[in-house]
Amino acid sequence: MKRHIRFSDEENILVLLDQRYLPTEERWYVCKNLRDVVKAIKNMVIRGAPAIGVVAGYGCYLGTLNLESQDPQWRELLKKKLIELEEARPTAVNLKYIVNIMRKIWEKDPEMELDELRWVWLKKAKEIHNEDILINKRLGTFGAEILQGKKRIMTHCNAGALATGGYGTALGIIRAMKSMYGDVEVIANETRPFLQGARLTAYELHHDDIKVTVVCDNSAGYLMSQKMVDAVVVGADRIVANGDTANKIGTYSLAILAKHHNIPFYVAAPTSTFDLSLADGSQIPIEKRSSKEVTHIFDTQIVPDGVSVYNFAFDVTPAELVTAFICEKGVIYPPFKENILKVIKGSER
Repeated sequence: MKRHIRFSDEENILVLLDQRYLPTEERWYVCKNLRDVVKAIKNMVIRGAPAIGVVAGYGCYLGTLNLESQDPQWRELLKKKLIELEEARPTAVNLKYIVNIMRKIWEKDPEMELDELRWVWLKKAKEIHNEDILINKRLGTFGAEILQGKKRIMTHCNAGALATGGYGTALGIIRAMKSMYGDVEVIANETRPFLQGARLTAYELHHDDIKVTVVCDNSAGYLMSQKMVDAVVVGADRIVANGDTANKIGTYSLAILAKHHNIPFYVAAPTSTFDLSLADGSQIPIEKRSSKEVTHIFDTQIVPDGVSVYNFAFDVTPAELVTAFICEKGVIYPPFKENILKVIKGSER
């Protein structure tokens, strides 16, 4: 996969592969300021928790560009911009996590001049971007090792290069399996209503010559009953202290089906996706999106006028349905409450 998040030092802009037009068109979305970044996140130009985090790092830097060091209010204006950025989407914890990293850098030296802050933040944003790719490659290797011998992997939504800095969590494991063992097939649920599986997962796996088959979301149970699925691997937007996991809507149903059919269900995510401040999944904010994503497929209306719609972007999978979590620190098995704490707190030392 080509880099879908690019920063141009020459033009001082952030350029994003606009995922709304894939797989048939490759259009690039240019961010010249923080407002452009917020729009890109809200409107799904870029999506996937780690990718949103990477873009947020660059967004902090871009938020400084239209400020003047001579303005005595620039610090207060910038603080408001950081709040606007971290509230662009509520469920993916990586967004707030990265903004807080940038905020803490500033808080260590609150009298830092604007030009110095710009330089420090841009340097850190690039580090975050490169580190995300390295983290996912480590995660991928751990996942490939525990999935060795399992040929047919079902996934939901897109947790690949397009959802991260450029390699992937769930699909990072697939890439590592292909590299280490050669023989792997992905069954990609189409993932209504935004069709990230059909449009994005299939796009990037086909591009990388990895066998992929797209299926309707509601065929998952039948495929499992016919022994066509060896394991399920998904990404995550937030994992809380007890192991309850928020991911794209439909993940919860998939986990129940996997449990019924005795199929292992793995969640792949970097440690930055774990939120130990929340005790359980009932505390995770669940984003509601526009009804038009359900009533229309692109510009074609499929629901009668006047009919109401529920469009929750995410659901929460209870920890007891998860076989293990795969992160860059290794594999986390039950009991999750104590083992997640050990791994995440250990990674913060």
